[in-house]
Amino acid sequence: MMYRNSEQFSHHQSDKIGVLITNLGTPESPTKPALRRYLKEFLSDPRVVEVPRFIWWFILNLVILNIRPKRSARAYSTVWTEQGSPLMTITRQQRDALQQRLTKLYGENVLVEFAMRYGQPAIKDVVHSMLGKGVRKLLVLPLYPQYCASTTASTFDALAQDFTQRRWLPELRFVTQYHDNPDYISALANKISAHWQSHGKAQKLIFSYHGIPKRYLTNGDPYHCQCLKTTRLVAERLGLTQDEYLTTFQSRFGREEWLQPYTDETLKGLPAKGAKSVQVICPGFSADCLETIEEIGEENREVFLAAGGESYQYIAALNSDDDHMAALTRIIETNLYGWTIGGDNEARSKLALAAGAEK
Repeated sequence: MMYRNSEQFSHHQSDKIGVLITNLGTPESPTKPALRRYLKEFLSDPRVVEVPRFIWWFILNLVILNIRPKRSARAYSTVWTEQGSPLMTITRQQRDALQQRLTKLYGENVLVEFAMRYGQPAIKDVVHSMLGKGVRKLLVLPLYPQYCASTTASTFDALAQDFTQRRWLPELRFVTQYHDNPDYISALANKISAHWQSHGKAQKLIFSYHGIPKRYLTNGDPYHCQCLKTTRLVAERLGLTQDEYLTTFQSRFGREEWLQPYTDETLKGLPAKGAKSVQVICPGFSADCLETIEEIGEENREVFLAAGGESYQYIAALNSDDDHMAALTRIIETNLYGWTIGGDNEARSKLALAAGAEK
């Protein structure tokens, strides 16, 4: 075993606390070759597709990677901007906003970075850079409010795999979920309320979450339950009755049964039941991306209107909204509790306590 060295280490540098936020990832460009590379990495993860590896290798390499990249490239091209992928742009904005907030609280010795589970910037590369800058305590916050093995645990796998190749490890804390965090719930409720103030209230509010195969639930994954709890807490905060909202699941893939009800089929059936206006929000997505902008914002709009619906509105993700950044900052503060910071630790601790007392 050859362990990675700390080439940039200096005895004169101050120890730092690192905060690493992560998201799923994005292709480098909306092209077939870029999508093929991205999808191969993503769909090769045994946490994402729980099928025997020998069988899945043939399905992935001989079928999926010869068909899906072209189709996905067309979809990505509809959401791509001058700055690139919306997910990349927004995650970078989130990093910058959190860095500003944490610098005000703790000073210069807290370093915030972001990485993607698939694609670039890769977790292993960002961690290596952070350790080289003096990070000796590392807090990792995957931006998945609801825990799922396919997302949260997969992120831990990537981190753990990198750590097995390092000689000198930092102290580590890892946030697995925040689906019922009061500040996160408030941010969602405030986002919906603000949309209502500008656009009015629809007959139905749809909470759409990314789907997973149903057998993941029966095998013990808590994702489904946490999605339902998020919906219930937001609905209670908004004072909604049970007939005013629904929880659905989107983005299914393949032929097996996934979590139900399905978002597209639900929207297709609502007009016949008298619901002619809907608003859709995706609480499980911390940043707008292909699945929210194109799938929910465009594809499902067409499904609803073609079925006889009259008004369809997508409520944007929390993105880098102030409420969202404040919620994530408080989650980070809670998980940094007890860690001292290089430099004047006592002064920084007093500063953090004073900031907490002002909230």
